[in-house]
Amino acid sequence: MMDTPALLNCEPLSLTRSIAEFPIGNIPLRQHQQTALAATSLTATGAPSLSLHPHAWLAAADLAALEASTTADTLVDASRAPLAWRGATPDLQRILPAVASFLIRYPWDLLRANEICVAGLEATVLLGEVHPSAVIDGLLHLGPGSRLLPGVFIEGNVVIGDNCRIGPNCYIRGNTSIGDACHIGQAVEIKNCLILSRTNVGHLAYVGDSVLGEAVNFGAGTIVSNFRHDGKNHRSTVAGSLVDTGRRKFGAIIGDGVHTGIHTSIYPGRKLWPHTSTRPGEIVQHDLREC
Repeated sequence: MMDTPALLNCEPLSLTRSIAEFPIGNIPLRQHQQTALAATSLTATGAPSLSLHPHAWLAAADLAALEASTTADTLVDASRAPLAWRGATPDLQRILPAVASFLIRYPWDLLRANEICVAGLEATVLLGEVHPSAVIDGLLHLGPGSRLLPGVFIEGNVVIGDNCRIGPNCYIRGNTSIGDACHIGQAVEIKNCLILSRTNVGHLAYVGDSVLGEAVNFGAGTIVSNFRHDGKNHRSTVAGSLVDTGRRKFGAIIGDGVHTGIHTSIYPGRKLWPHTSTRPGEIVQHDLREC
């Protein structure tokens, strides 16, 4: 049986767009699925019809294994949730365990998918402007109209969309993706994040292992914590219960249109609902659902 909606809770990110349309590495999830399918002949004329869970992150190798199998019709994750199957309904008597595919149940699963996507870059593509003093130590996709200003240091693989202003003097590392028309500015450090379009992190901020929605604005000095003193996995509240994220490094999940006041500090694993805001100097210890 497929997961019920209660077991798929990507709030607050799913409140303003479907997960199938959520951009991972600046490409919608559904498009990633089609790319994985294209590596097989499962969609060829005459092949059995293939159904996909709209929340599934699919690895081409897993789909190829399903294509080659004569004993399985349904690709499942570790909890036996169907990810892809031949025909109209999953057959849980004929299953193939996935190796690299998984279901996006919670918002931090989008971060995991983004890490895989950006880590898989094969070449640098520079369609924007890179200042001579900027340093790129990794692979970078830079969209047209975007600018890397003086003092920018990029370490690791990074995807930056169109018409962005990056810098001056900022540090972007890990497998980070940044959408269109974003500003990452002076003395800002971004580490292993998924940032949607029209978002601004302009001054003196640190954001690590986090997802920032569209049109977010972080006030100067906003800091997102991403590590527990005891080194244990972070937990996050979902439907009133604490859920283990499986991540030792995990920051915050920020909905669309969130604004933070200057010097806001956000505890790890916290979620801010769309269009909420904080006051200057505020400490966010719990999920923020209302202004």
